[in-house]
Amino acid sequence: MAYRVLVWGLGAMGSGIAKNVVGKEELRLVGAVERNAQMFDKDVGIAIGDREYGCKVYSDIELAIEETEPDIAVIATNSFVKEILPKIKIVAKHHVDMITIAEEMAYPFYSHPEESEIINSIALKNGVSILGTGINPGFVLDLLIVTLSGACLDVDRIEARRVNDLSPFGKTVMETQGVGTTPEEFAEGLKKGTIVGHIGFQQSIRMIADALGWELTRIEEVREPIISNTERKTPVVHVKPGMVAGCRHIGRGYIGKRKVIELIHPQQIHPEAENVETGDYIDIYGDPDIHMSIKPEIPGGKGTMAVATNMIPHVVEADPGLLTMLDLPVPSALFREIKG
Repeated sequence: MAYRVLVWGLGAMGSGIAKNVVGKEELRLVGAVERNAQMFDKDVGIAIGDREYGCKVYSDIELAIEETEPDIAVIATNSFVKEILPKIKIVAKHHVDMITIAEEMAYPFYSHPEESEIINSIALKNGVSILGTGINPGFVLDLLIVTLSGACLDVDRIEARRVNDLSPFGKTVMETQGVGTTPEEFAEGLKKGTIVGHIGFQQSIRMIADALGWELTRIEEVREPIISNTERKTPVVHVKPGMVAGCRHIGRGYIGKRKVIELIHPQQIHPEAENVETGDYIDIYGDPDIHMSIKPEIPGGKGTMAVATNMIPHVVEADPGLLTMLDLPVPSALFREIKG
């Protein structure tokens, strides 16, 4: 029996998740929900430019749930807890499990303690499991670090960098990163809170610390614009020389005055335009030291689609509650039929 999957949001990530779900033997895509009126009532596959999938796009989430009877909904719409909470309430009252790629949902207990308690109560009341995940937060700069630390007798401090390409992402990510702004607009966006850089350092740092039993006393973050010297384009943004192509974001976790976690995340569109090599780098200092590098980086878009898809069986089979990647089995790729 295949798990029945409903995808809410058909932007860059939601469309990719839908395509991935269709190809997995353990999963069955039963529909999608989207606010773009041009997609309403179309076959999901046709709406996202692939092929017919045999299920349609809905404008109303409750009607979609009633007609498709999903086991799980994958919510690929927003990044922030307060934005995703109303959607969680709607899905939960229909007793449907959820995965969301909202970055703040990966480990929201410290950044949003009140909302986390509400979400966990909603999950328990309705008997559903809720997971926030993605490539980062959710995997590279938290779960992977925690997993590698399992080979250490002791850990003193952690440093990690993710140098990645933002190009596959959609409009929302570009806006929160400040891509396409002027340096002055970037500075103003930081002040107003419309530009936030990478969303998830608070969550990743807390996840790592809790897994290692570290009681952090504070977290600090630094955000700097990456100014482009070249012209760069994606389907959703156009950057000219002198404009912002991305954000260099640093998060640090301290115990007292001692820095125990430092995560560095410079991400921009088309880094190859200025000879920047991408990669994921993890340095764990302890007994023994562990140094891991992946070059180029795990692609952010594909990685998020993969992690969200591959966690579906684990979430459906999990006990009810607000879950994290620390609570569930480590994901592995679901089987795709090999045609020879």
